[in-house]
Amino acid sequence: MKDIDVIAVLQDPVRRRLYEYVAAQGREVGRNEAAEAVGVARTLAAHHLDRLTEAGLLESGSRRLTGRSGPGAGRPAKVYTRARVERSVSLPARDYRTAAELLAEAAEQAGLDAGLCVAARRRGESLRGAAAPCGGLDEAVELLAARGYEPHLEQGEGSETGQGAVVRMRNCPFHAVAERFPPLVCGMNLALLEGLIGTDGPVRARMDARPGECCVVVEASKNNEH
Repeated sequence: MKDIDVIAVLQDPVRRRLYEYVAAQGREVGRNEAAEAVGVARTLAAHHLDRLTEAGLLESGSRRLTGRSGPGAGRPAKVYTRARVERSVSLPARDYRTAAELLAEAAEQAGLDAGLCVAARRRGESLRGAAAPCGGLDEAVELLAARGYEPHLEQGEGSETGQGAVVRMRNCPFHAVAERFPPLVCGMNLALLEGLIGTDGPVRARMDARPGECCVVVEASKNNEH
């Protein structure tokens, strides 16, 4: 199925809401949960979830949602997660990914990491404009969501001290290039976000890679902790 046909599957409003819900959870989602979340019957949700799986937008599996095993634990239920495959459509055809990979390869071979980070931080500052540094984690979530990072606030763990909240991001907008050139692109991403949220405010960005998520997290600055 071509990417344009796959994306067309999301034209149905119920199907799109189901996809967005599953994608936002960052974990396996059962049919009952998805149906309740978007306010439709379980049978209708199951139909659309399977259609999304056939199109390659979701991946499906099965497990016992009760957490129990053995006799009386119930039958395994079908669960869904967002597929890791990237889909894009450009009319007329464009190939920015190849250009990005070639530029990243050249920058890496020439040892231009520092210069790239300077440019990325400057771009982040330009995107922030005259606005003050990000005022808190809730504001950071809004800012990062607007740029496609799919942030979520993780309470009570994940910071360097093991305390407090941290904003993690389920999506890296530079994922395809970062897979090939992780040190270069992740460093660029960190510098971009430092410029975007500021380095002298109540929150800061730092590197903390975790499988399946963006390599950067945002947390309260050390000088803002009590």
